[in-house]
Formats: sequence, structure tokens, C-alpha cells
Amino acid sequence: MPTLTHFDTQGQAHMVDVAGKPATRRIAIATGCIEMQPATLALIESGNAKKGDVLGIARIAGIQGAKQTSTLIPLCHPIALTRVAMDFVVAPASATQAALVTCTATAETVGPTGVEMEALTAVQVALLTIYDMCKAVDRGMTINGVRLVEKHGGKSGSFVAS
Repeated sequence: MPTLTHFDTQGQAHMVDVAGKPATRRIAIATGCIEMQPATLALIESGNAKKGDVLGIARIAGIQGAKQTSTLIPLCHPIALTRVAMDFVVAPASATQAALVTCTATAETVGPTGVEMEALTAVQVALLTIYDMCKAVDRGMTINGVRLVEKHGGKSGSFVAS
């Protein structure tokens, strides 16, 4: 059974030593969504939200979130990101689904440790930004399904969620 790497042999939390690991190209993709009232989605799509371009600001917030991951997650290494891309897809409400915005973040680096946490943080910060910008009209929005969908590079190789 694999062990948790953020604990030493005495069970104390520590930052994993990555000094001996080779620098490889690493990519992580994460996704999540925020559900909302149809009128809220219409406001976002129209670009007339009181606070401005919701998805444009969420895009910048997600990139900033990825860059700040090591200051937010205590045992994450600060890494040099080579790329962060944010993608948003809007979906109107249907008989089986609420109106929603799906956010996908892709984070990349060349280094000794992965970028999964940066991609996940980017998604969370972008979705929280959408919530913040739209909460005046829809406090019932919910953030759901945030998860890692792909990871490539490093000793453990690739992971693709099923």
C-alpha cells in the first residue's frame, strides 16, 4: 500500500524533498462547475453584470490562484509555472440540469514536482470569483465536481480520470 509522502517516519508533517528528482515537463488539468439560476447565467453571458466581465475576471483570478498555490497550501512547493490556461463553458438549464459554468484549468511546468495542486487551485479560485461577482443576484449558487482529470509527467507517469 502506498504511503502518504507528506509525513516523515515519526509521523510529523514535512515538505517532501524533491531535490533528487529530475526536471520533467509536467501538465495537470482540473475541472469543476458552478450551478446557478438561469437569470444569473444570462447576466454573465450578456456581459452586463454590475461588477464587469465575470468570466474575464474569473480567468485572471484563476491564473493568479495557480501562481499563489504554495502560499495557500502549506506543504506545496513554490514552482515556476510555464503556462496556465483557463477555459469556461456555459450551459443553459435543462430538464435535468441547472444552468452552469464549467471551468477547466491547465497548468504546466518543467521541474521536479507536479502541478496538480496549481490546476485545482486555479479552478477553485475562478469558481469562487464567479460566486463573488454574482452573489448579489444569486446566493444559492453551488460549486461542484472539482477534480483532477489529467496529469502527465514525472515518475508516476500519466493519470486520466475515468
